[in-house]
Order: sequence, then C-alpha cells, then structure tokens
Amino acid sequence: MLAKISIMLCCLLAFQVPSSGPQNVIHVGIDGFRTDKGQVICSLYSSAEGFPKNDRKAIAHSKSLIANRHADCEFSGIQPGTYAVSVFHDENSNSRLDTNFLGIPREGVGASNNARGHFGPPSYHDASFGYAGSRMELKIVIVYL
Repeated sequence: MLAKISIMLCCLLAFQVPSSGPQNVIHVGIDGFRTDKGQVICSLYSSAEGFPKNDRKAIAHSKSLIANRHADCEFSGIQPGTYAVSVFHDENSNSRLDTNFLGIPREGVGASNNARGHFGPPSYHDASFGYAGSRMELKIVIVYL
C-alpha cells in the first residue's frame, strides 16, 4: 500500500508545472494602421544611440502581422532600466522603412509615449520610459506623415 502511494505521489510530482513567477515582458499594443497589409516592425532601444533610425543599435526586435488595424509586439526577458520603442508599418513587407527623396517616411511610424519629432524623428528623451520589471503594457498610435 505504501509503495502504491509513493508511486502515485511521484507521478503527480512529475506532472506538476513549476511556477516560473512573473516574467519581464514589455508588451506594445499598436493602433492607427490605415490597412492590415504588411507587418509592423518594433525595436527596443536602451540608449539614444541610433534611436529611432538605426535598428542595428536596438537591443531587441519584434515583428507582428496586423489584424483589424491593430498589432502587438512583445519584448521578453528585459531587465529593469530606461528604454524607448520605435515602430513602423512595413506595408510592402520589405523589412525596412521606405522614405521619399527628402527622407520623410512613406510608411506609418510611431514611438513610445507617442512622442513626435519636430522636423525629424522624435528624441530618445521624449520617447523613453522607466521599466521596473514584471509586465508592462504600452500603447502606440501609428502616424502617417
């Protein structure tokens, strides 16, 4: 009888899902798309260097399809700190922000805090936010220039 109880207890313990606790995730909900065509590309920056134009300076990237003019991007495993997010609507799915001959985006763009630039992209300072860990929800509205 004791052997049966031991076997049952071992089986129950083997199928238990360990508690992983809260994960460090920055979730970005993006609205304002003019169409569901293409994808949204999101970049997470930890400093002003490269923000928002040089995505090679970003510490993380995320892509998502658009449905009902809404998309979501997530960045997981992020340590507490100060960050900024840039997003763009890659309407033709060529994985780059298309611009006209003056450098003005032809596709929709956005940044955390819905920061906007004046005669250029928004500054890191205007788009940055403090992140303490756990799960954070951000909302960004895409704008077409």
